[in-house]
Amino acid sequence: MTLRLYDTATRDVRDFAPLRPGKAGIYVCGLTVQSEPHVGHVRSAVNFDVLRRWLEHSGYEVDFIRNVTDIDDKILAKAAERGLHWYELAQLMHHELDDVLAAINVRRPTYEPGATGHVPEILELIGRLVAKGHAYAAEDGSGDVYFDVRSWPAYGELTRQRIDDMEPAGDADPRGKRDPRDFALWKGRKSETEPETAAWPSPYGPGRPGWHIECSAMAGKYLGPAFDIHGGGVDLRFPHHENEQAQSRAAGDPFASYWLHNAWITTAGEKMSKSLGNSLLVPNVLERVRGIELRFYMVSAHYRSTVEFSFEALDEAATSFRRIESFLERSAAHLGGPPEIGMPCADFVIAMDDDLGTPAALAAVHERVREGNRGLAAGDDTAVRQAAASVLAMLDLLGLNPRDFATTGDDDTLTGVVDALVQGLLDERAQARVDKDWERADAIRDRLKAAGVEIEDTPDGPKWSV
Repeated sequence: MTLRLYDTATRDVRDFAPLRPGKAGIYVCGLTVQSEPHVGHVRSAVNFDVLRRWLEHSGYEVDFIRNVTDIDDKILAKAAERGLHWYELAQLMHHELDDVLAAINVRRPTYEPGATGHVPEILELIGRLVAKGHAYAAEDGSGDVYFDVRSWPAYGELTRQRIDDMEPAGDADPRGKRDPRDFALWKGRKSETEPETAAWPSPYGPGRPGWHIECSAMAGKYLGPAFDIHGGGVDLRFPHHENEQAQSRAAGDPFASYWLHNAWITTAGEKMSKSLGNSLLVPNVLERVRGIELRFYMVSAHYRSTVEFSFEALDEAATSFRRIESFLERSAAHLGGPPEIGMPCADFVIAMDDDLGTPAALAAVHERVREGNRGLAAGDDTAVRQAAASVLAMLDLLGLNPRDFATTGDDDTLTGVVDALVQGLLDERAQARVDKDWERADAIRDRLKAAGVEIEDTPDGPKWSV
């Protein structure tokens, strides 16, 4: 079966046909590094990480570009509030983002460009638009440069809107615009409110890039004038992606062949965002569940389905994933070692080729777990080995391989110490049970539970997990 993807531009599921045989170029709009990432922020990163993994499994060599916006109005304002230089805040929040994405096993992109590192490319693209009559410098002396939406008849085609039905662009002072819907490509420095370090020289005066132009310039630099997939959250379709497509095509670049958008994570029916005050910072959520469990929760829903966040649903997802882990652990114990990674089952492949159908793909994982459990009950080594190898392969393709989340390096020493301490308490509990000192045995179990250690009594002795 051929991989089929839902193209937001055509509003149809289409066969994936890359521009270059055996290669796929993906550009995903990353975050504006203005504050700590919340759960809603990282869903896009997880969803497109799954796409990348599946394309690679399908035999494609993937160039995966995910940018960060490291200069804009919000960064300047929040840095001033915190008494930081804007670049200090951007760097600090970028590090926070890196830590969060690593905790949920999102692989680093092929390259992660930032707007401030690509001002020459941005100015070159603006110059092309001005030369073609699709952009103009404001006549009010502000130093702003705008895209002329009326000059591009196809403006609005991505989101199927008429220009006259659109709201005015809110990204700059409207006084210098020919049309209120024209959007900023370059923002002249406001000397009374903006630091000198937040401005770069240009033919239009000192200033900084507009939000939309940076992505067009960086996509063109790293993927060329035409590439396969442009992705991001559904909230970016308008105006961000609409403006990207318009300015790139107006400059003469074919730009993206497919547009993919993931849906929101909501709370109380509203998009999770800092402005609504309903954000859930990822480090706080990871105090409740592990990174692998949070990722499982996100992957369990189809990328185009809105997820109404609740801790109850998160806990249920964590419990479900632990059942899969338990099967792999019992399989390893039964076989005398961890299983090798095998191949995904046919139902999993069909589901993933159908617009990344992760709910059906996970249903295939659970079915293989049930087969493996029947093999364990029957003592069928072959059935257990085959099921475990297939389950591990499917988890790996979803970024849910437990081995990816295991501690390594210096943490191995700490893991050994913890294991020895817990085992010592388990030995004390075992002796208390032999002595029929049930009160002491229960007290040790409660002590471990209070520390976050769960004990499972099995025929082979007690097993513990965090």
